[in-house]
Amino acid sequence: MTHRTATAQRVTGESEVAVGIDLDGAGTSTIDTGVPFYDHMLTALSKHSLIDMDIRATGDVHIDVHHTVEDTAITLGWALREALGDKAGIRRYGDALVPLDEALARAVVDVSGRPYFVHSGEPEGQQYHLIGGHFTGSMTAHALESLAFQAGLTVHLTLLAGRDPHHIVEAQFKAFARALRTAVEPDPRTTSVPSTKGAL
Repeated sequence: MTHRTATAQRVTGESEVAVGIDLDGAGTSTIDTGVPFYDHMLTALSKHSLIDMDIRATGDVHIDVHHTVEDTAITLGWALREALGDKAGIRRYGDALVPLDEALARAVVDVSGRPYFVHSGEPEGQQYHLIGGHFTGSMTAHALESLAFQAGLTVHLTLLAGRDPHHIVEAQFKAFARALRTAVEPDPRTTSVPSTKGAL
C-alpha cells in the first residue's frame, strides 16, 4: 500500500513552521514547537490518530504562544488536506468519546471539504487558565478550529464533563484524534469518493 504523505511549510514574520505527515503511519512523532504543553497535545494527536507527524516550529513565544500555536495548526491542516488527495476510499466520518479521569470529550469529524467548527461545553474560566505556564485554555478551540478550516474538515467538539484544566484540553485533543483516525482511514468496502456529489 502506498502511504498517503505530505509536507507543508509556513514562514511569516512571527513564526517558521515545517510539517511532515503520514496518514498511514503508526502514530510516531517528533514534535518541537517551543510550546511544551502544545507539544504534549500534538504528540497525543499523533499517537491516537495513528498519523505519523514531524512538526518543527520556531516563533515569537517570548511575546505570546498564540502565533506559533495558530501557525502550526494552519500548516498541519495544509498537510492533512494534501495527504488526503481526492479522498477516494476513505470512511469520511469519524466520532469518538474519550475520558481522561473526570473529563469526558466527544468529537465528530466529517472530511467534508467544507470547513466548519463547533465547540461547546467547557466550563466558564477554562479559556483563561494558563496551563504549563504558557498555554491558555482558549488556544484549544483556536488551534483545532485553525486546523479544521485549513484541512477542510467539519468538526463538532463537545466537552461533556471536566474539572482539571489539563484534563479538559487533553481529553478534547484525544477525542479529536480518535475521530480523525476513523474518518481518514481507508474503507475496505469502497474505493470511490464517499459523496453522492462525486467529490469532496
